[in-house]
Amino acid sequence: MLTLKNISKTFNPGTVNEKTALTGVDLHLEKGDFVTIIGANGAGKSTLFNAIAGSFLPDTGTITLDGKDVTFQPEFMRAKSIGRLFQDPMRGSAPGMTIEENLALAAGGGGWLSHVSKAEKAAFRDKLALLNMGLEDRMRQPVGLLSGGQRQALTLLMATMVPPKLLLLDEHTAALDPGTAEKVLSLTQDIVREGGLTCMMITHNMSSALELGNRTLMMDSGRILLDLKQDQRKGLTVDDLLRMFKENVGKALDNDRMLLGVR
Repeated sequence: MLTLKNISKTFNPGTVNEKTALTGVDLHLEKGDFVTIIGANGAGKSTLFNAIAGSFLPDTGTITLDGKDVTFQPEFMRAKSIGRLFQDPMRGSAPGMTIEENLALAAGGGGWLSHVSKAEKAAFRDKLALLNMGLEDRMRQPVGLLSGGQRQALTLLMATMVPPKLLLLDEHTAALDPGTAEKVLSLTQDIVREGGLTCMMITHNMSSALELGNRTLMMDSGRILLDLKQDQRKGLTVDDLLRMFKENVGKALDNDRMLLGVR
């Protein structure tokens, strides 16, 4: 479904700011895979997502999505097949437009009330009700007035309004308070499961990385260090992950955010 072969990327080559972000990354996802990705800051997680989404051209390698080579396809064209959520709840929606207008835009319409039929409005209301946040009664309210959690849940709904071939979740609950984060994460699981979506999710919570989905990747220094399938993850603990990291890298993981995120 998604295949990356020998993807490498170095930013600012030949300068004092040269940074090798990805090195020879090989990865294959089957349709319906839900992959969690962990790694310290600078490990290459978000850069991997940027490569898949088309934010830049890789220095080497190919990217194939649903049987089509998209290596040189621009980001705006890939966006038709790839849904993406970011850590910042403010990204992914238009704050000056209403909830209804944002949903119309995500559904492929013009994004204005004059273009939304009664049937579409009813469908939007039904989808919003599934979020259990009361947004179905606030459809004419500007998105900029929503809380971070409400806005992130809405963005999740927008990103999957037209089911994408691939859903990329870049720490999409990290900026939310714990209770709201749990709610958005539960919504994520429901939407991915019910839609049969192929999903990749970056998280700093190692417990969540082992509990969610059917596969866990650990990255370090622009490489995929560990690729644990469902049967390999069974029974693993966070301590096991830390031990495996040390065995592969030769040193203990030293990242406060990941270690403090352990539940």
